[in-house]
Amino acid sequence: MADYLESGRKACMKKFADLLSAGNEKGHILKVYLENFKYFNDTFGYDNGERMLEDVAEYLAEVTGKTVYRFVGVEFVIILDGLGQAKSEDIAEEILTRFSHMWQIGETECLCQAQIGMCPYPGIARSAEELNLFLDRAVSESTAQGPGQVTVYDSKLNERFIRNRMIALALTEAVANNQVNVRYRPTFCQDKGRFTRAEFYMRIFVEGIGNVGYEEFLPIAEDSGQVRVVEYFALRQVCEMISRLIDEGIEFESIALPISSVLFLQEDFVDTVQQMMEEYKIPEGKLALEIHESMLTAAYFYVNVAMQELSAMGVEIILNDFGSGYSGVSSILELPVDVLKLERMFVWQLETNPRAADLIEGLIHIAQRLDLKIIAEGVETDHQVDLLNPFGCGYRQGFYYAPTVESDLLSKVLGVPVDEAAARIEDEKEKGKKVRKQKEQMEKERAQKQD
Repeated sequence: MADYLESGRKACMKKFADLLSAGNEKGHILKVYLENFKYFNDTFGYDNGERMLEDVAEYLAEVTGKTVYRFVGVEFVIILDGLGQAKSEDIAEEILTRFSHMWQIGETECLCQAQIGMCPYPGIARSAEELNLFLDRAVSESTAQGPGQVTVYDSKLNERFIRNRMIALALTEAVANNQVNVRYRPTFCQDKGRFTRAEFYMRIFVEGIGNVGYEEFLPIAEDSGQVRVVEYFALRQVCEMISRLIDEGIEFESIALPISSVLFLQEDFVDTVQQMMEEYKIPEGKLALEIHESMLTAAYFYVNVAMQELSAMGVEIILNDFGSGYSGVSSILELPVDVLKLERMFVWQLETNPRAADLIEGLIHIAQRLDLKIIAEGVETDHQVDLLNPFGCGYRQGFYYAPTVESDLLSKVLGVPVDEAAARIEDEKEKGKKVRKQKEQMEKERAQKQD
């Protein structure tokens, strides 16, 4: 074995333990993960793959001047003893820059992407196993951010992982015991001057954290394998709400449920939607499913088939974050999309970036020419409303019009004259202000205790 390379997880873990037991030594540890190596191995063969790994290890030893540990598979660990965070990050960035260029393996030129996790020692890790866990978490965080990233596992990132774990542990119990706060976000129809639609929203209370909203715990449910429990609970809530509104004779267009891409791609998803629609006798057009634009790039053929089946069942399809750049306008021509939802950042940038107005106007005109409804979300100020009005955007969502409301209030807001709805919503806004003040006070007190 080359003198710059140490083989095996066992040797590396022993070194971790020695570093932590020494106590007085300081430094940073890098874990370099070759992200697309399996593709490289399958394409160029095992022998070239091994040569590639040897060249990578040799390069890492050269650029760091340290021993390189071949940890597991395509992971390399380098211990930068005596180096502070700034210098260690510089070395990590230099490594990533090298991986943005071609590697010459025999007669073959190829690209191999890398992700890097970094962890200081001594630090928050109390054992070799925990140190390795933190490095893996940092690598995962880098991967989530996109190609060629370095992430430092610090106390802030550790707090986020602890928070996510607490939420994951609370999720299933909260849903099973119906300890959730189901709410709806009303959608204002500019032409009719009233709320005609709504979108499902849910939050749970987590001991030690407080209220956690749908947008935070849904990705955690995906990662922890709880997305079916959460989303099918939400689907049933929406179907019950639609049935209730119809029984009460309330006029509305549809009630929407944001759908996780993980659930949407399950084989039984369409069948489950159909079963619930039949159970609750949901008429055509009343149930809307909202999918993220990025889903169209994940498994286009299956997504297309599922959307066609749902559309044939009478489900309204809403494409969320329209214009965020994932799918391209051509997808709308091929898919049974009924409603486009503008990415909220466009609305927020109306007040600060003059070019945002041209972009929004263009997207709205595209929707109108294709006979699609379009919703602007995140509308919060009078100025944003004034800027949106000339574009003819038919539907708006946001705190300017209404906060999220509970089921009972939704039934009193949908379809009624705007003045009447506004009075009822104003009471809800005041309640929301009080809740936010209480939350801010709790956060302030919590920060003071930590200090």
